[in-house]
Amino acid sequence: MISIEGLKVEFGVTPLFEDVSFVINKKDRIALVGKNGAGKSTMLKILAGEQRPTEGTVAVQRNITVGYLPQVMVLSDSRTVMEEAEMAFEHIFEMQERLNRMNQELADRTDYDSESYQELIERFTHDNEHFLMMGGTNYRAEIERTLIGLGFERSDFDRPTSEFSGGWRMRIELAKLLLRRPDVLLLDEPTNHLDIESIQWLEGFLKVSPGAVVLVSHDRAFINNVTNRTIEISCGHIYDYKVPYDEFVVLRKERREQQLRAYENQQKEIKDTEDFIERFRYKATKAVQVQSRIKQLEKIVPIRIDEEDHSTLRLKFPPAMRSGNYPVICEGVKKAYGEHVVFHDVDMTIHRGEKVAFVGKNGEGKSTLVKCIMDQIPFEGKLVIGHNVQIGYFAQNQAQLLDENLTVFDTIDRVAQGDIRLKIRDILGAFMFGGEASDKKVKVLSGGERSRLAMIRLLLEPVNLLILDEPTNHLDMRSKDVLKDAIRDFDGTVIVVSHDREFLDGLVTKVYEFGGGVVKEHIGGIYDFLQKKKMESLQELQLTQSSAPVAKEESVPVSENKLSYEAQKELNRKARKLEKQVAACETHIGELEAQVTEIENRMATPEGAADRSLYEQYQALKKEIAAAEEEWESMLMELEELQQ
Repeated sequence: MISIEGLKVEFGVTPLFEDVSFVINKKDRIALVGKNGAGKSTMLKILAGEQRPTEGTVAVQRNITVGYLPQVMVLSDSRTVMEEAEMAFEHIFEMQERLNRMNQELADRTDYDSESYQELIERFTHDNEHFLMMGGTNYRAEIERTLIGLGFERSDFDRPTSEFSGGWRMRIELAKLLLRRPDVLLLDEPTNHLDIESIQWLEGFLKVSPGAVVLVSHDRAFINNVTNRTIEISCGHIYDYKVPYDEFVVLRKERREQQLRAYENQQKEIKDTEDFIERFRYKATKAVQVQSRIKQLEKIVPIRIDEEDHSTLRLKFPPAMRSGNYPVICEGVKKAYGEHVVFHDVDMTIHRGEKVAFVGKNGEGKSTLVKCIMDQIPFEGKLVIGHNVQIGYFAQNQAQLLDENLTVFDTIDRVAQGDIRLKIRDILGAFMFGGEASDKKVKVLSGGERSRLAMIRLLLEPVNLLILDEPTNHLDMRSKDVLKDAIRDFDGTVIVVSHDREFLDGLVTKVYEFGGGVVKEHIGGIYDFLQKKKMESLQELQLTQSSAPVAKEESVPVSENKLSYEAQKELNRKARKLEKQVAACETHIGELEAQVTEIENRMATPEGAADRSLYEQYQALKKEIAAAEEEWESMLMELEELQQ
């Protein structure tokens, strides 16, 4: 389907990769892997035709369609969710218009016996059959099925896309891409904005997709469940394995051991040759042999070893004070924004040493309960933090609290104690701050880099209760392994909010499920919970079907929820008012974020770095954005409640 031959990409002196050749066949499910910066996203852009290589060719077979989902893209705000999703079927609308024109022409013409009329009938019949095969009559049902699979509610379909966060709008773009059903799907981190249920739905979709898939993802469970081939980009070259990721890891380890042995043998050969040259350089009787050895040395092609795998690095939390037996106790905890109840009657007791997961769809209150535990927002009910509890909290906004004038190395050096200080470079390397990156100032780091740095700092602080809100979002697989091992060995208590099944597997022993305003406790690991959920859903479905009474006409009750015309009119008026407030709030947040970007650009200059007032403005704007986002979330929840 796609043939890549002699590909080379250069950014500066050293090529990103060179002499790369491989073929993408029908039904291939390829995981594109490699360390951050190896060129995975660049490879996808080249395959999608959005970037040209320095050398080499990418040949796509005739009539083969390619669909590409980048990590970041420009999103439109002018349509509703359904209207935006319908853009995937523009080709069907064009075909429908063409059929309508031909149908009208058949009705208007009277030369029934002419050759051109017969040709028109044949063309109409052929195109109409093709239209039906493409799903021209049931595309709307397919859109609904896809949007619901990716986590949308039916009530969302007629909402403007501008009401949704960036993550949800990326889901709309993913839905459009899947609905177009291209022959080759190129997906760059498609699970970044999905919850567990949506990821599982996407897995099922890709498994039965008739075309080829090439994807970049740090979600190990996802790529293991979807892919059957692994292509690694390493040291500027590719290694092609016809196996899923887990099998690739084993084979890669064997390959690296072979490389090490070959490297050691080559180094010994080089040293022996150099010793011979040095020893007999000035002996006339050995001149021919010396010249021969010099030429031999010049012809040696150095063996390159794959990048060091830092996943074997072991991190251990520093000792902390022993906490009480019950670090967190919730009794009847409730959180509401106006009339919208996020959750209610939450009863939860977390024991010392337990490692638990908070899971559920986005927006069901996982992070909200964490904020309640951290006493960052008001709530109703009783929530007790146990005796001697020292909390280490990680969320995306923790990265904003870093000292921007320090280097990456100094940020960690200031919290590291004891022998761990000797391993700072190794730790930074494991979290993708190897080499010169450790000398960067915090103020020039991207959002993802700051999050990783905040995570490392947390790992080195003495705490006995860890609360981690989506800790793996900016980590590659090796970094996640380091973090997972450290948490597994941690003798304190852990609460993890995450959609990463592979990360949670073998780590947590209890799962709290958030949904529908309630929080349910499930004993066991994440896969026990997922298996149980499927069984529960089937049982509930059977119970619903078998116990449904036969309706009698005289006993059909009038719905208590049915609203009068006037009441519905008042609800619509409130909803329109809230929609305007939400839109105004989003505009305000956008303006504040633009000011933050402008200040960040000024702070990156030598003059700005010395201007203390800029940092004060920056912090003030960040606080204002946080307050505006909380107000936006509150209004949005109230609006959703009204619409339901």
